[in-house]
Amino acid sequence: MAKRNAIIFGGVNTCARALAAYLVPPEGESLVENLRIVDKYSVSPPTTYLGAEFKQVLTKPNVTYRQANLTVAATVASCFDPPEGQEAYSYVFDLTGEVQWDRPEAVQINNTLRVARHVGLEAAKRGVAAYVRLMHPFYDCKEKGTHDEKDDPKPDGVVGTWWHETLRTLGAIEGLNLVVLRKGLIYGPYIDYGSIMASIAIGAVYGYLKEPVKGLWSPGKSPLHTVHAEDVAAAFWSCAEWMASVGGRAKADELAGEEIPFHNDKSKAAEISEMVPPEQKVVAPLFNVEDDGQLPMVEVATRIAQAFGTTFGFYNFLMNAMAKFNLEDVVEDINEAHVSTWTTMITESNPPVPTTPFTAYTDIYNLKKHVVAFKADKIKRLTGWKPKHPEFTADEVREIIAKLKAEGTWPNNES
Repeated sequence: MAKRNAIIFGGVNTCARALAAYLVPPEGESLVENLRIVDKYSVSPPTTYLGAEFKQVLTKPNVTYRQANLTVAATVASCFDPPEGQEAYSYVFDLTGEVQWDRPEAVQINNTLRVARHVGLEAAKRGVAAYVRLMHPFYDCKEKGTHDEKDDPKPDGVVGTWWHETLRTLGAIEGLNLVVLRKGLIYGPYIDYGSIMASIAIGAVYGYLKEPVKGLWSPGKSPLHTVHAEDVAAAFWSCAEWMASVGGRAKADELAGEEIPFHNDKSKAAEISEMVPPEQKVVAPLFNVEDDGQLPMVEVATRIAQAFGTTFGFYNFLMNAMAKFNLEDVVEDINEAHVSTWTTMITESNPPVPTTPFTAYTDIYNLKKHVVAFKADKIKRLTGWKPKHPEFTADEVREIIAKLKAEGTWPNNES
């Protein structure tokens, strides 16, 4: 059977690099015949962090990269046109969207909702066999237990509201062979965004200082479910293959469809033509993806600390009380210590680290208490996916750091 041609839209700053390396490995056989990657960033010269592995992928003869403004529908349409003599792209992986939590609503509407709609409409028009949309864990999960796909967690803030709204918009497109992939907190080599990687940098600081890592919030059982970037990439592929095998959206909805409820201001629907009416029922295949660890926050933090030869504990009651009432000042104090030490680590690194996307700086969003708790039974049952990295461990952290040191983006302060 001939291999598919695939196209990845967006996500070079999040998961697209890991997905590209899974589809076209630096070494070994490709899963796809040809791969096109499209995003706003330049890769030559790079205007965002690429990582050593992705740079190798970009040199492959069956991989092309196109820098494009995806807010323009005509530009999106042109990206679907294959080179002369090549078959059409039949698998589309949609990783577009603004992931920064502090971006204004207008930016989210334009860069998340509208961009995805452009891609989705064109994919439906072209009759692609599978369209897999990434959903980050921008939800307020419950403190106890886990959410399966039938649960209805509330979107978290502006970013969560419009990413969730985007699922409704895509789900309502006629003829779109959509699968939604909702992931846990991602980590892995060359992943430079998200709270896990931010925590790893902070863990490195405390390991360097030979002091315990400290958390703001009381121990509790707050879940922080994780997933390795390689397993997210494998889940993308499993979802695309599953959709193609079931023969289209109607059957996929029957097997895995879930209602995507309205979670927005109803008055917005009158202002923004791309929104689906609040009263319209939207159903789409939805899969959660995370590893098997189902770890609480304290265990995730403890394992990061172990990777750097230190321990994890909590700030005293006074600091906790301050954080609840004035998180801005607490963040400023914490960053003053973290960033200055990180700068010293970079400066004294042997070999030197001329430039790095990694930082020990943290922001209010990462310091707030988050709960991420999804259940991945359904994707295993229906697609056969299972994690290659079943649990977040100190050894996984050490492996990440070893690869970053090898490419020269992580400080080496070992004597």
